[in-house]
Amino acid sequence: MESNGHVEDIRSAAEAVAAEEEEDDASLAPLHQIESLCMRCGENGMTRLLLTRIPHFREVVLMAFECPHCNERNNEVQFAGQLQPKGCHYRLEVLAGCAEILNRQVVKSDSATIKIPELDFEIPPEAQRGSLSTVEGIITRALDGLQTLQDERKKIDPEKAAAIDQFLDKLRSLLSGDSTFTFELDDPAGNSFIENPYAPSPDPLLSIRFYERTPEQAATLGFLAEPTAAGEPAPEENNLMSDTMPHGSVGAVAGRRAIAQGNPDEVAAALCRYSAPEEVDTLPSSCGACGVKCETRFYATKIPYFREVIVMATTCDVCGYRSSELKPGGEIPQKGKRITLRVKNLRDLSRDVIKADSAGVKVPELELELTSGTLGGLVTTVEGLITKICESLERVHGFTLGDSTEEWKKKKWADFKLRLSQLLSLEEEWTLIIDDALAGSFVSPATDAIEDDKQLTIEEYERSWEQNEELGLNDMDTSSADTAYHTTNA
Repeated sequence: MESNGHVEDIRSAAEAVAAEEEEDDASLAPLHQIESLCMRCGENGMTRLLLTRIPHFREVVLMAFECPHCNERNNEVQFAGQLQPKGCHYRLEVLAGCAEILNRQVVKSDSATIKIPELDFEIPPEAQRGSLSTVEGIITRALDGLQTLQDERKKIDPEKAAAIDQFLDKLRSLLSGDSTFTFELDDPAGNSFIENPYAPSPDPLLSIRFYERTPEQAATLGFLAEPTAAGEPAPEENNLMSDTMPHGSVGAVAGRRAIAQGNPDEVAAALCRYSAPEEVDTLPSSCGACGVKCETRFYATKIPYFREVIVMATTCDVCGYRSSELKPGGEIPQKGKRITLRVKNLRDLSRDVIKADSAGVKVPELELELTSGTLGGLVTTVEGLITKICESLERVHGFTLGDSTEEWKKKKWADFKLRLSQLLSLEEEWTLIIDDALAGSFVSPATDAIEDDKQLTIEEYERSWEQNEELGLNDMDTSSADTAYHTTNA
């Protein structure tokens, strides 16, 4: 083939076009269409399903239904990825006269509950399916749902209809910005989100809390198998007190090989050089990705200049999922601990770091602050901690940076990522602060004697009443156990 005086190889051109088509097909997920029943008219409509991934967020399934007979339409979002390790609770203060707060984006999963305490109003998970909306959109959707059957209620129960009309007026006043209210979003699956326009800086109106799921919540999400019936003996492999499975026998048989199989390399490298595990035990658990029964291996060890800790590792033979975490052992300290490290050289980046679930992280030079519970418990290095923070911020906040995002927001994130990467290149000295109310975090010293390390400062402080309340220490009563302990020793 000849074009403009140049001879072009037809085979090369065809292969180039085919390669481009394959790349396009790989980047675009297929659109599935399923004929389904219309709940309004009873005829068959069409449901379109698209499996896609929101950049830096999670995999989702977009579903859209349309009925050609009655023009009924419906769309929703469902999460296709794994459940998060912990549940999340968002609390947003919506101030009167601030319409921009109502425009904040909200990702609500199928398992999320929404509450407005001022009105004693709750939207249960089954009332609204998973959606990508705003604060105003979710309240408007709830208002429309209550308004739908008002005409029938007025005929059957006028008093109840009048009470609902009064409540609808209160909801409309929230949308008009006449009153201040609190918007709470609680999701045991951890797959919901409320936008923080000031990210990565903290938002004074938005608070985030991560929590461990209760057995009931885990069962609702499909994590656990059916509980053992009352009076029925537990299976022998799940019975830790069985006479045929003495305490510590698993550690004697499997030893360090079991820990090596269940932990990432960096965990073993960071901990086992302090103290080799004397005994490895197991307990029955369930996989956080597929829900199948598996085993969690754990052992206790002592870290110099720190305390006793419990290393836990879980691996699933079915789907290959692996996770590891570290829990502080022993009694709850009387005081909290604040660790301040001045990072100056490459040696400081390789310092070992243990970040507990209860620890918050600050980098004053970037005005970066992570609340307690963010990232969970970590065994890593200073460099690894900053890398984890960067990945977490991109995953949580990055999906809001789409094509319709304002340029100043994109520039803000680009500048912040550049400054975050500069921390690891050590262009300037910077400060890492780990604040742990339970004193369960640790940064390794660069010298044999911790007091000789001038770049590392450890400060103990008295916990506030609010911190003790959040940790559940104000209501903890150990007087009976203390009395029994002293009586036994006497």
